[in-house]
Amino acid sequence: MRILQLGKFYPIRGGVEKVMRDLTEGISERGVRCDMLCAKLPSAPIDAKDTGKTRHEAGTLILQLNASGRIICVPALCKVAGTMISPAMIRYLKAHCQEYDIIHIHHPDPMAALSLCLSGYKGRVIVHWHSDIVSQKLLLLFYKPLQNWMLRRAERIVGTTPVYVRNSPHLRHSQSKCSVVPIGILPLPMKEADISRIRRSFMARYHILSVGRLVPYKGYQYLIEAMGYLPESFELQIVGEGPLRGRLEKLIRENHLEHRVSLPGYLPEGDEFNALFGACDLFVLPSVIKTEAFGIVQIEAMSCGKPVVATSIPGSGVSWVNEDGVSGMNVPPRNAKMLATAIQGVLDNQEKYSDGARRLFEARYTLGEMIKNVLKIYEK
Repeated sequence: MRILQLGKFYPIRGGVEKVMRDLTEGISERGVRCDMLCAKLPSAPIDAKDTGKTRHEAGTLILQLNASGRIICVPALCKVAGTMISPAMIRYLKAHCQEYDIIHIHHPDPMAALSLCLSGYKGRVIVHWHSDIVSQKLLLLFYKPLQNWMLRRAERIVGTTPVYVRNSPHLRHSQSKCSVVPIGILPLPMKEADISRIRRSFMARYHILSVGRLVPYKGYQYLIEAMGYLPESFELQIVGEGPLRGRLEKLIRENHLEHRVSLPGYLPEGDEFNALFGACDLFVLPSVIKTEAFGIVQIEAMSCGKPVVATSIPGSGVSWVNEDGVSGMNVPPRNAKMLATAIQGVLDNQEKYSDGARRLFEARYTLGEMIKNVLKIYEK
């Protein structure tokens, strides 16, 4: 088989891009030719782990992952409403699409869908439905005809949780073509020395961790407010960067939480990032709308045996990923007091939920399981 993962951006930052890269590497390491085609702004950096793997071919950046797998980065002109504008993607796909037996397109990405539509590709198409377009309503208005074409064109639609597939209004008429493959990852590698060093820096008995962009749908204001209901023995660290930093810093000051809540900024994946998960007592994902469709950070925490408190967002798969009463607790979104109660309740039974989180990860969210299930779909 010859497979192309199509869509999104480089460098790898978001959950969709991580899934694409993991599939590309994992499938190609099994001897199946698998490439990933994405867009890159000229000013964007090369990730440190990719140094020495790159070459340029006719203005296109190629990262050679292994003998059977590549990441192909075509240049983008700009990024608008979370979408790369890249005429080069259309040109590249049109020239090379017939080299592939299956194009596996990752949604939402209007540029990738347009490129596929204009490529003239006659082979098989799989759509990976990571999430609906929720916030960009004007974009969806113009994109919907292309989205509907893509769903009709697909032989299979892959969702990440049964809840999201069942509740998406856009998949209502495509249920017979849908399969569910939960996202899987490798357990976060970490060094005990790094974990011990970070733990020594904590001021309180219990350390709560959250990781994500500082944007409205993440619901961080409710998590900060929840700290006001918890005793002094709890501290919170929100790792990430984004446009809400100033507003969140103000909220921390207004609630006199400067000594217990910190916003250290963006931290790239690596030893320090992984050790934060290993050092914390609890992970919290307080998102408020179904733009948060899965929450990969939840399973990163579970891979370290850390319990999770998340939100029961209507139509989202977040609370399916974090199984209530097993790996942690789920509470209604936008409710600081219930978040605080759940945090206290999970930490009162920390050993039970830590064991449950580790077992659930091993049963459902490993990288090997995801790759195995996607390969089954390809082979069928």
